[in-house]
Amino acid sequence: MKKLLFLSIISISLNSCFSAKGLPIKTINETDETSIPTTNASNLDHSAWNSLLKKYVAKNGDVDYKGFKNESNALNEYIHYLEQQAPKEDWSINTQLAYFINVYNANTIKLIIDNYPVKSIKDIDNPWLKNRFEIGGKAFSPAGLENGILRKMNEPRIHFAINCASASCPKLLNEAYTEKNVMELMERATKDFINNSKKNEITENLAKISEIFKWYKGDFNDDGTLQEYINIYSTVNINPNTEIQYLDYDWRLNDKN
Repeated sequence: MKKLLFLSIISISLNSCFSAKGLPIKTINETDETSIPTTNASNLDHSAWNSLLKKYVAKNGDVDYKGFKNESNALNEYIHYLEQQAPKEDWSINTQLAYFINVYNANTIKLIIDNYPVKSIKDIDNPWLKNRFEIGGKAFSPAGLENGILRKMNEPRIHFAINCASASCPKLLNEAYTEKNVMELMERATKDFINNSKKNEITENLAKISEIFKWYKGDFNDDGTLQEYINIYSTVNINPNTEIQYLDYDWRLNDKN
């Protein structure tokens, strides 16, 4: 069985890699069927988060932050539960992905409602770099989780699963990620985002796309070009030499109200 990748915590800039010592992060490319063991981690309970999402997230991804604020105790209890579930070596890729995506999204909602009302996540002091939650007793920032753990798993679809509480973000799904559904939901989120004309304007010869593809370009063209990655999911097939332009990012809060 191939060894798991262990990382160490470091505090550097947003675009650098963050990580966590002692967390058994397994990358997609480092595994095969024999290296993903049967695990009891499927007992992880994301039902409380699923219930909150069903109540307060619309199908289009708009979020009822007032509703979340009214049930802040339930949200905080779920986040506390996640903090006690430090990843273990027998966790499958699916279990880890679902866990870390839910950690990121739940704590983003908490960040907003702790500062609500707010017009943009960028109006909050240092929203991504400040340590705001724990995993197994280790302090993390949102950037630390995204860059040091999720992006290390070599799964570019995570960029469409995690939500930054903004209008230009991929929509927050009103369903919790779990070991069983994480691959299906990431696939759905990626297709929905790329084919959303409010987020990307794609024609055969010109693709005006989200700045997400600019910020994390290396995550999408590791095995090919950005055009090739887009074609995997886009209903409009673009040419290999299609011009790429990036749309300005709208950081206004994705508030339902």
